Amino acid sequence: MKIIIEEPAENAEDEIIIRCKELDEKMIRLIQGVKTNSGTVVAHDKNMTYMLEPDEVFYFESVDNHVFIYCRDKVFESRQKLYEIEEFFENSMFFRASKSVILNVKKIKCLSPAFSGRFEAILKNGEKIIISRQYVGVLKEKLGI
Repeated sequence: MKIIIEEPAENAEDEIIIRCKELDEKMIRLIQGVKTNSGTVVAHDKNMTYMLEPDEVFYFESVDNHVFIYCRDKVFESRQKLYEIEEFFENSMFFRASKSVILNVKKIKCLSPAFSGRFEAILKNGEKIIISRQYVGVLKEKLGI
């Protein structure tokens, strides 16, 4: 794979052009990674709208048909559904931890086994999240264990 970096003209927009003989799985993951890392999370708090970087988000949680965005010390609301967020962050460091939670793996401080094959994740902000046993395999894959 050859990578060329050029400086755009003075008023030109940054762009990425991909030329490939075959759009294989490796190339698709690369494209999704670029899209995810350049994306922002739209968050709402009262009458204000915020643009958050994905690294600011600890987890997303769905409660009573509302999706909340949990950051280090503040909670926002999202107008997206949890499945839409999951699709957007596919092949990133976010993963579905339970039916109602999408968790940022980078925010996990430590893990410990819990009852019935589940895991408990203690996050860097001190919160505890239970990872359902059906998603433990995905977590292990993300962590490479």
